Amino acid sequence: MQITAAESQIMDVLWRRGAPMSFDDLLAEVTETQAWGRATVKTLVNRLLHKKAIASEREAGVHQYRALVERADYLQAESQSLLDRLFEGQLTPLISHFAEYRKLKPEEVKRLKRLIEEAGDNDD
Repeated sequence: MQITAAESQIMDVLWRRGAPMSFDDLLAEVTETQAWGRATVKTLVNRLLHKKAIASEREAGVHQYRALVERADYLQAESQSLLDRLFEGQLTPLISHFAEYRKLKPEEVKRLKRLIEEAGDNDD
């Protein structure tokens, strides 16, 4: 499922909330960070409904929206898509690219080393 950058803003609000929310509540939260009008948010919500990324349920006469896609599943799919498109599915060239073009902070280096050690432990 392809979720656009704009649609991901709607999803982020629903993921953060973790509970169904009305369109007006969703609109209020999204427009805190985005200069979008009601029609734009409605269009994005409708696209996400069509993609079955979110669901709408009527409760006390008000539509309540909730995420059907888990954030972790979305991140996994997007990450794998990036790896596949840009690095032939290989993780090492991605990390090399960032290490070459962006100075890694000492904490990042420590974390990468720890991840490599843990991955090596799983080879047993």
